[in-house]
Amino acid sequence: MKRLDQRKEDELRPWSFEANFQRNPLASVLACSGNTRVICAVSLERKVPGWMTAQNVPGGWITAEYQMLPSATTTRGEREVMKGKLSGRSAEIQRLVGRSLRAVVDLEKLPGLTLHVDCDVIDADGGTRCASISGASLALEIAAKRLVADGTLPENPIKSRVAAVSVGLLQEVPLLDLCYEEDHDAEVDMNVVMTDTGRFVELQGSGEEATFSDEQLAALLGYAKKGLREIFALQETVLKSI
Repeated sequence: MKRLDQRKEDELRPWSFEANFQRNPLASVLACSGNTRVICAVSLERKVPGWMTAQNVPGGWITAEYQMLPSATTTRGEREVMKGKLSGRSAEIQRLVGRSLRAVVDLEKLPGLTLHVDCDVIDADGGTRCASISGASLALEIAAKRLVADGTLPENPIKSRVAAVSVGLLQEVPLLDLCYEEDHDAEVDMNVVMTDTGRFVELQGSGEEATFSDEQLAALLGYAKKGLREIFALQETVLKSI
């Protein structure tokens, strides 16, 4: 089928990662996937959540927050702080980001420390959770590298790299890395979170008044793995340059 931006069915949008995008955090990355842009920043706090202390849980913690700026979409959105609570969507995404990062980190190697990961969407055109996870993973690696270099950590706690990408079925055709219009019209939408060692962290997939077959699922996962290999390569290039 002919895609809106003329991409092939198994082709990523243009992806990029810009490290050190902000001055103040321990590490920061501007993650771009097509017209979607997310600032991912990591900050250090030298204490752990109260529940860890109360339960004598060893090590440290990683927590994530996600939000979209009011101007991130074509129609201005209201700041969630003005509503007094997170939307269900934002809460679900930030839990996903946190789970994805904790899955690839040895938390016992973060003794008494909490790493806060903030993902702020400045432009949204589909795939914001995938860009958030992929950018946050790179920012976390940069932060860990710096903490080892300055003696805060004796060794790197990161076990593997993680990234995410979207796939879906539109008019029964498998597509990789859906933009907003494609995602909006897709019969099946899926987000695939994987490590660079080829292991799944999370699969989020559902049909929108539609179903999908084993063969279509296999095609979607094949496209996702192809896209993720390319994203991992981009992450690696940026990390080596720092």
